Amino acid sequence: MTLPDPRSLLYRQLDPAEAQALARETLARCDDGELYMQFIASEAFGFDDGRLKTADYSRDAGFGLRGVSGEMTGFAHANEISAAAIRRAGETLKLLDPAAQGMAAPPKATNRHLYTDASPLDAVPFEAKVKLLEEIDRAARARDPRVSQVSASLLASWSVVEIVRADGFVATDVRPLVRLNVSIVAEANGRRETGSFGMGGRKLYDDLFAPEAWNGAIDEALGQALINLESVDAPSGEMTVLLGPGWPGVLIHEAVGHGLEGDFNRKGTSAFSGRIGERVGAPGVTVVDDGSIAARRGSLSIDDEGTPTQENVLIEDGILKGYMQDRLNARLMGVPATGNGRRESYAHAPMPRMTNTFMKGGNDDPAELLSRIKNGIYAKSFGGGQVDIVSGKFVFSCTEAYKVEDGKLGAPIKGATLIGDGPTVLTRVTGIGNDMALDHGVGVCGKGGQSVPAGVGQPTLLVEGLTVGGTA
Repeated sequence: MTLPDPRSLLYRQLDPAEAQALARETLARCDDGELYMQFIASEAFGFDDGRLKTADYSRDAGFGLRGVSGEMTGFAHANEISAAAIRRAGETLKLLDPAAQGMAAPPKATNRHLYTDASPLDAVPFEAKVKLLEEIDRAARARDPRVSQVSASLLASWSVVEIVRADGFVATDVRPLVRLNVSIVAEANGRRETGSFGMGGRKLYDDLFAPEAWNGAIDEALGQALINLESVDAPSGEMTVLLGPGWPGVLIHEAVGHGLEGDFNRKGTSAFSGRIGERVGAPGVTVVDDGSIAARRGSLSIDDEGTPTQENVLIEDGILKGYMQDRLNARLMGVPATGNGRRESYAHAPMPRMTNTFMKGGNDDPAELLSRIKNGIYAKSFGGGQVDIVSGKFVFSCTEAYKVEDGKLGAPIKGATLIGDGPTVLTRVTGIGNDMALDHGVGVCGKGGQSVPAGVGQPTLLVEGLTVGGTA
């Protein structure tokens, strides 16, 4: 059976030739810009307290028209893809000063596909999705009598985007995204603790429906909850911290990654501004942003300006090498765009954003790194965090952490927070494990009121002199 062209969802009230003509017409006075059209379908299922609580499904389509002249940007959007609506949006761009130079060169074209074009929403029946959540609930409760509450959610989206420029450049991307979350509350002796685990990526539901996958999610969430039932108050003070592999890379994302985005550095508001070529991390510290990893949550075949994604080395062996750039900031800073122009949807203008940001692995044995610690903590998993871009200062809460004494794991601890600043924490890395791992595909990054899916990762890291906020 021949599947319909996904682009037909965008071209219901105009045709591709008309879209190109409208882009030429509305962007004629601009240095840069694009007509960004999008169709998106999404669904969300929530299972809690033994029953289906939510089953939401939505469809949306619209366009965003952006024109750039010098440092000025004009942007308008509508949830109707038609010639009349695009022309109305084009009136906004007439407020810009005429471009001093000709239109900037288009992005490099690519035929690369990092994920399937198929929709996860249509591949699995409604009943099967509900049944999966029921099975997760039942299996989790059967695992341990201390389980008092189980919450499970299944989310998916499927998006078709087309980017049309005034110079005739057209790029299309079809983007699937799925995610499964499991949260478990365990109760014993009047105490209640929570554990959670999630996984997903730019793929279909197949992997999430595999019994070994969702059973593994149950085991991880339950294990965290039961460990936290045994936790003691966290110590406080400056101490050595061992950070686990994978998801703890969210600290790199927040404390370092945002500070390496082009807009903050062009404006001089980042702690890393003007420091290209300087040492900003210990030897061995290499941080990259790579949106070209197949099927990863933060990956994109092309960014939301049409630029192919790539591996961008941000810090190499402790030396700052570059920033993440969209087209606007790249042009104003005189450097190439790096495939990091991202937007939440057609209703938002693009800005420099991370994709999959992680620290590369080293040569140290994680067990040997643990043995070096006389008195400190091991942070295996993080919850929420906050960071100040200007100073790089951050605060992160640990959802699973342990005391470390004389090189051995001790009691689990509760209420630990890590406090520091990004530029300093990189210089205090004294050990880099050989076990680099990416997260399981659940990250969401917020910036400027926009949220986009993102990936993180790192190896086991030994950091000296981090401030731990505790409850003891």
